[in-house]
Amino acid sequence: MGMYAFGLEETGDYARAEQVGRQALDTQPLDCWAHHAVAHVMEMQGRAQDGISWMSTREPYWSGDDNLFKVHNWWHLALCHLDLGHSKEVLALYDGPIRQARSNVVLDMIDASALLWRLTLTGQDVGERWQELAVAWDQHANGTLYPFNDWHAVMAYLGAGRDDRVESLLATLRNTDRSSEAANWARHIGLPLAEGFVAFWRGNYATATERLYPLRFIANAFGGSHAQRDIIDWTLTEAALRGGNHELAEGMANERLALKPHSPINQGFLRRATAPIKVERQIVCKGVQLVAPRSLPPRPRSYARSMGPI
Repeated sequence: MGMYAFGLEETGDYARAEQVGRQALDTQPLDCWAHHAVAHVMEMQGRAQDGISWMSTREPYWSGDDNLFKVHNWWHLALCHLDLGHSKEVLALYDGPIRQARSNVVLDMIDASALLWRLTLTGQDVGERWQELAVAWDQHANGTLYPFNDWHAVMAYLGAGRDDRVESLLATLRNTDRSSEAANWARHIGLPLAEGFVAFWRGNYATATERLYPLRFIANAFGGSHAQRDIIDWTLTEAALRGGNHELAEGMANERLALKPHSPINQGFLRRATAPIKVERQIVCKGVQLVAPRSLPPRPRSYARSMGPI
């Protein structure tokens, strides 16, 4: 039933998914798929506080060492805190149950890369955490098996400043054998995703937007859940904002708010996207002929340290 609940969630039937997930746990309280499915529902609906309560009160049932999703569930709890702006709690979860054991399980490393990337997007300085994670990726990321994993490895290599590994992975993805299904994923999704994230990190926001925008409609073809792939839209929205593409940024922000209207992060996106537009309208209303230049609110200082040129 837990796996069925997750399938319902991924197809957008959130009410039924939560109902089935809770029913599954009434029968089998240790059902890792059921805990996971309900957490996904709350993430997708923007119910961050509900998610924190759900995961915290049921922690003894999903945090055991024999639970395949132990670290992944901690990641879901961290996402709830991140959506509410609880950066200290997120870092504590990362340094504790998410990364303390230095797991070499790829699923755990994917979660770690994605969480550090999201933290950095919010302006949080994550210090040297990228370095340890990048080393862990060395034995897994070769550009020939599963591009979804390689994309997350690229995030870690960018954060750690290991441009040689970034370029090596990009070269492998560009030159991969085209006869396999994985190669098709790499060529059509994995490579442009990695290129988009590289462009973003290096401050080439127009290129990042160009690479990432088409992928948001097809990225589901190469794996991951809606929650995992949300990092694409999040990065695209941030690229549009920093690159001055306010029309796209406003559209993305409104789309995100339609799905998660109570998300402080999404509300912040809309404020930033419309702030310069409001200034222009005020000037026009006063009869001034010149249009104010579109500019973004100043970025937190930590961006300059961790994200390169802005």
